[in-house]
Amino acid sequence: MSVETNSDTGKKSGTLVSQLDETLRRAIASGQFPPGSKLPSEAQLTAAHGVSRTVVREAIAALRADRLVEARQGAGVFVLETSAPNRPTMLSLSNTDLARVSSMIELLELRTAVEVEAAGLAALRRSPAQEEVILERHDAVRACLEAAKPTSEADFALHLAIAEATNNPRFREFLTMIGRNLIPRAALRPDDSEADQAAYIKLLDDEHNAIVAAISNGDEEGAREAMRRHLRGAQLRYRTLLREMRESVR
Repeated sequence: MSVETNSDTGKKSGTLVSQLDETLRRAIASGQFPPGSKLPSEAQLTAAHGVSRTVVREAIAALRADRLVEARQGAGVFVLETSAPNRPTMLSLSNTDLARVSSMIELLELRTAVEVEAAGLAALRRSPAQEEVILERHDAVRACLEAAKPTSEADFALHLAIAEATNNPRFREFLTMIGRNLIPRAALRPDDSEADQAAYIKLLDDEHNAIVAAISNGDEEGAREAMRRHLRGAQLRYRTLLREMRESVR
């Protein structure tokens, strides 16, 4: 059981997460890790697959979100019985129609309710190492924006880092359950002028910067307000797009 890695610095961590996630799922499905067994430790998975601890944590979080494994305090991560009758069922968003802008708005409202609190808790609870990861993820989003590259992977990684800094694993599990494909990315349209695109890029960077700065400064309420402004701004942009789409079909 191994994950192919690429030493190029351009290799996206999101791809490594997907690879490790799929590898572990196959191992569980094949019986290599039967129900009740313990997965290798974080350090062992890091060494065995040549990936970072962050990649391992994100892959495990995805398994936990799908109720394939559970973490037991001080003991490790254990494989669950997939057909256990009395286990709580996680909310399923797999039937969300990603093609419908209205679905994106609904999920943005849900994200707002959760991530505003996550930002506040991150400002209060983050460790120096977690703060450093948040700053690195913010720089990665900015680099994508400046290079006119897709930002979904980097954006999702930033929000996951903030969720991680709450030191409450449920926040990360929630975002992992929704998935990186639901990070807003339709605000830039092919017919937008260069000036409109530049204005949007600056706006997105400013919104992220306000969130990260408030968390770094330990400003709990400032972090909440900055996250609220960011996600409500995304809702507004999608509502505007939805109105335009409806008007075009009249």
